[in-house]
Amino acid sequence: MQHGKYRFIVGFLVVPMALYVIFVIWPFIQSIYYSFTDWTGLSPDFKMVGFDNYTKMLDDDIFWKSLQHSVLLAVLLPLVTLGLALFFAFMLNVGGRRRKGAAVTGVRGSGFYKIAYFFPQVLSIAIVAILFQFAFDPAQGMINGTLKAVGFNDVPDWLGDPQLALWVIMAVLVWGTTGFFVVLFSAGMASIPKDFYEAALLDGASRFTTFFRITLPLLWDTVQSGWVYMGILALGAEGFAIVHIMSVGPGGPDYSTTVLPLYVYQSAFRDGQAGYATTIGVALLIVTLAFAAIVMRLGRRERLEY
Repeated sequence: MQHGKYRFIVGFLVVPMALYVIFVIWPFIQSIYYSFTDWTGLSPDFKMVGFDNYTKMLDDDIFWKSLQHSVLLAVLLPLVTLGLALFFAFMLNVGGRRRKGAAVTGVRGSGFYKIAYFFPQVLSIAIVAILFQFAFDPAQGMINGTLKAVGFNDVPDWLGDPQLALWVIMAVLVWGTTGFFVVLFSAGMASIPKDFYEAALLDGASRFTTFFRITLPLLWDTVQSGWVYMGILALGAEGFAIVHIMSVGPGGPDYSTTVLPLYVYQSAFRDGQAGYATTIGVALLIVTLAFAAIVMRLGRRERLEY
């Protein structure tokens, strides 16, 4: 059984590892290299400029604004999304009233609710952003139209107000991502033996206690992975796409919604500063790795089995 084991393993790993190096690791190495150049992204000619791009980045007020917004999304978006998802999943699986023959049940119609919560995942993030861009339109949008219909004439310009725009975009991201984690956590909760909940309820534990003493500890690995995943989404493609489509500018007003991925895109394709854009990309890579490391370190707990 041991004969040729390592050749068998290497035979299966060599192709995916080669693809990973070519399409993931090598572009990172190229980006780090180009961050030390003045490459425009269009011309094949460029020269080395040392740490000039990094010095420029550290003195760039827009970069620091973008970094602040990205970190805010990475911290708050997982907190709100996963908190809501855990609450809804708990209610759908073990939050219902006691029924005859079952001490622990979910709410009635839980199957329908799971489908309804998951529905935003069927839609592309671009479609979600466009729909809510129309909904938040200050003149003809559904939200302001509803507010005016019930007597609120002084309606806000949701995406045109620097104090509101980022929070509106964050709310749309929460709406679009919560359903996925509701279904994910529901699957995890379904695997927890009902005997644990029944024993806790017989001992007089409340729903609140059972959630923090039973459900959350047994789902902690899933929650931790979801936190990292949501942070990467906020710092990456999802955060870029929804800000680029929904915000004024995009990134406005007055850079109030600019995030690091959007600033990378604008520096490279709008300003023709690909070398500087890759410098910001390197900073984004460091922020993403640091975020994942911090979450994994702070969330480390003894593994519970059942």
